[in-house]
Amino acid sequence: MAHPSQLGFQDAASPVMEELLHFHDHALMIVFLISTLVLYIIVAMVSTKLTNKYILDSQEIEIIWTILPAIILILIALPSLRILYLMDEINDPHLTIKAVGHQWYWSYEYTDYEDLGFDSYMIPTQDLVPGQFRLLEADHRMVIPVESPIRILISADDVLHSWAVPSLGVKMDAVPGRLNQTAFIASRPGVFYGQCSEICGANHSFMPIVVEAVPLEHFENWSSLMLEDA
Repeated sequence: MAHPSQLGFQDAASPVMEELLHFHDHALMIVFLISTLVLYIIVAMVSTKLTNKYILDSQEIEIIWTILPAIILILIALPSLRILYLMDEINDPHLTIKAVGHQWYWSYEYTDYEDLGFDSYMIPTQDLVPGQFRLLEADHRMVIPVESPIRILISADDVLHSWAVPSLGVKMDAVPGRLNQTAFIASRPGVFYGQCSEICGANHSFMPIVVEAVPLEHFENWSSLMLEDA
């Protein structure tokens, strides 16, 4: 859960998000070192009157400042490509959930069950109880089992939406007439919040996403109760 004055990412709750955090730190360190070197060169050039005639016209210097940036780009590109392929991997999911965006709420269908589905609306501010988060709580949470590969099929009923949960490292556009898919694994129990990340209209800010990861036994009990109510 994000908090005021937070500068970094939310704590990772999935293996892919952990990889993204590591890559972010890796790339940020490279940018920091480049910025420090450039700042040092600027300060040195401005603050001294000395000139080295061999640096002004040097084949070796030109070779270095051509090859070095290429090496840096490779050091950034290879981990990035690795994570891109990891994010596209969908290996034998234990559960498939279809998320459909509407103006302005989400509906979820557990396609492995015959008749398990519900709409998820934001809880109005006046109905919140102490401890709940304004504009982020939903009346029905998407409940999933912990440490199980989950496949999400994402679409929209009217306009463009985007299903995004930062802690899980998931963000996928919901396009009318198109079925996109992504996958994730919740590595620990908890409640993870997200929002529609596409400007979809006047009430764009009022369609939160709440994912609750629970142990498998609790998930089975929850699904049984939902099927009985249906």
